[in-house]
Amino acid sequence: MNNMAAQHNETKADQTHIVTGIGGVFFTSENIEETIAWYTKNLGININDWGSCSFESRNLHAPEEVDSLQWKPFEKGHFAPSKKDFMINYKVQHIEALVHNLKENGVTILDEIASYDYGKFVHILDTDGNKIELWEPS
Repeated sequence: MNNMAAQHNETKADQTHIVTGIGGVFFTSENIEETIAWYTKNLGININDWGSCSFESRNLHAPEEVDSLQWKPFEKGHFAPSKKDFMINYKVQHIEALVHNLKENGVTILDEIASYDYGKFVHILDTDGNKIELWEPS
């Protein structure tokens, strides 16, 4: 196998446990209603029934697929044990295998994988104490 083919196979194998996109940007607010009103009035962000906003886009590699990014303010303390005022949700593939690898790497796993109609979720901490949500869409 030539070097180029080996690199392609290695890259393909590595992709079984990778982040494929950002699923959400979440932050805390002292006054959620006031914050939502400000963003709606000044930036035109429309909030859905779940208190978030869905930004939709097309997947560049599969244009028939619609991706969405969730934006939502939360109450202070929602991201505990992190002391940070934000959390990013990363879309991932093969969440069970990813969590297995994270455990082997000594990453702090905060909870068990939870399954819902819209996907599987788990929370971890990075080296700076940032809470990260991993999401494998259904």
